[in-house]
Amino acid sequence: MKKQFKTPTLTNIRNSATMKQFLLSLLATTISIVLTFGTSAIIEKRHKEAAKREMVMMIIYDFDKTIEQVQYADSLLHQASKAQQEIALRPECFVSQRPCFISAIAIINDNRFAETTEKIFSSNIETFNTLGNVNFVHEVSAFYNTRHYYQENVLGAFEKEVVGSGVVESLEGLFKVDFPTHYVTNKQSLVQMQTIRNRCVQMMKVSEEELKEFSRLRSVVEDEVSEEDERIHEQAVQEFIKAEKIISQAREKYVKNE
Repeated sequence: MKKQFKTPTLTNIRNSATMKQFLLSLLATTISIVLTFGTSAIIEKRHKEAAKREMVMMIIYDFDKTIEQVQYADSLLHQASKAQQEIALRPECFVSQRPCFISAIAIINDNRFAETTEKIFSSNIETFNTLGNVNFVHEVSAFYNTRHYYQENVLGAFEKEVVGSGVVESLEGLFKVDFPTHYVTNKQSLVQMQTIRNRCVQMMKVSEEELKEFSRLRSVVEDEVSEEDERIHEQAVQEFIKAEKIISQAREKYVKNE
């Protein structure tokens, strides 16, 4: 017995075409949604990674600037320590070695650290979310604690001993200050800062080439800011001179009328 096949009606054909069109439309919409949200998620992730990297570079750059200052102090205190020892053996060298002590004393005022990056790091909870690395955050906190200790205790102790000692005025004043001890304590803080800095660099897989490039770009920005500051300062000076001249002329006229 032959099997009979039904001839498709126009209605069935239309329904089939409509369903096919619906399924294709649904598939296209689904793909579009997946691509939209997927792309957005990828872009957001990249933005977060870029922000994290920028913050890491900014923090380590701040470390390097701090270490640079402490290294400079280390060099000056070392020279002063050696000069003091030489004078202890040959007191007649006091006058010729005096510049070493003057330079060393200057670190009291010169070693004031910029705290902008530290404030951003410590005052904004989003910074911790951006960094997303508890160990790194701990190391950064340790560095800034060491810097505070250095400023308050190492430089603080040096300042207390130097101020009013007459260190550059006489041999008696010079030997009131223990330069070798201050050199050693400065060196200890320096080594501790360098150790923490190097751990952070390794932890976050930052290359020295990246840091050099970041430092170069920062220097360009800082130079531009410095030039703008100088321009504003010069403008203020010129305005001051002009104002002083006008007021001086008025003052002379007023005095004559008196």
